[in-house]
Amino acid sequence: MCVTAVESRPAGVALTPSPGGHRPFGARVKAFVALTKPRIIELLLITTVPVMFLAAQGVPDLWLVLTTTIGGYLSAGGANALNMYIDRDIDALMDRTSQRPLVTGMVSPRECLAFGIALAVISTVWFGLLVNWLSAALSLGALLFYVVVYTMLLKRRTSQNIVWGGIAGCMPVLIGWSAVTNSMSWAAVILFAVIFFWTPPHYWPLSMKVKDDYARVGVPMLPVVASNRVVARQIVLYSWVMVIVSLLLTPLGYTGWFYTVVALLTGGFWLWEAHGLQSRAKAGAAGAKLKEMRLFHWSITYVSLLFVAVAVDPFLR
Repeated sequence: MCVTAVESRPAGVALTPSPGGHRPFGARVKAFVALTKPRIIELLLITTVPVMFLAAQGVPDLWLVLTTTIGGYLSAGGANALNMYIDRDIDALMDRTSQRPLVTGMVSPRECLAFGIALAVISTVWFGLLVNWLSAALSLGALLFYVVVYTMLLKRRTSQNIVWGGIAGCMPVLIGWSAVTNSMSWAAVILFAVIFFWTPPHYWPLSMKVKDDYARVGVPMLPVVASNRVVARQIVLYSWVMVIVSLLLTPLGYTGWFYTVVALLTGGFWLWEAHGLQSRAKAGAAGAKLKEMRLFHWSITYVSLLFVAVAVDPFLR
């Protein structure tokens, strides 16, 4: 999952440390925090904690919530740092990533690699000792999938990169459930599927906005290799499947009326926006007239509201 601000600085222009190689301590701390991509992790945690409430059918153990949250941050942070290490060559050429710590020189590649590996090891042990080893295995699996399968194998080779690479972003749902129950459930699988089908229509609108960046570095995101009409059609297809899957929790007995109402209202508005984007794409709209970022921003609100409903629903049944 990716929540990223689009910057306007010319591609390939990187900030550099102050003369003489001086790197202030405070700036270095901020740089290492930036390696973890905190804004993305916020979204990952939104899909972890509410699932713990659903699994517990009420308020889960708060110490467990805290340890799971910390472990999730460390694991995702390690994955993101390793992602930046691998992608440092193209990050220097892309406008929206040209201020990342490795590009500016605030953190060296060796430091970034060591930092990422350390977080991966610490998070796995943390989960194993303080949560359970099933959650530890799922966390490590998500990290390896994101780093190896998505970043190293898929991202630069196929336009379906974000579809299958997005599996890593679905794993927090399973981790949240397993943290409470030390097992799996169809409820967790359904919510996993919701995030799986959410990821492409969440990220493709952003990719449409910055497709020139991706084209410049040879990353075949779908908007780079396909027309806006094709991308918008794919967004609509994934959106319908996502909304339908989100409604499966209720007939299977995992949620009640409150979640159902929220899922219908938020899903309905999502489909309105997705079809609106498709209509504009069919009409040949481009640039600001395409308004693709409306769906991107709504996608974040949608998943937040849906998972808040997941957490609240057990108290209203």
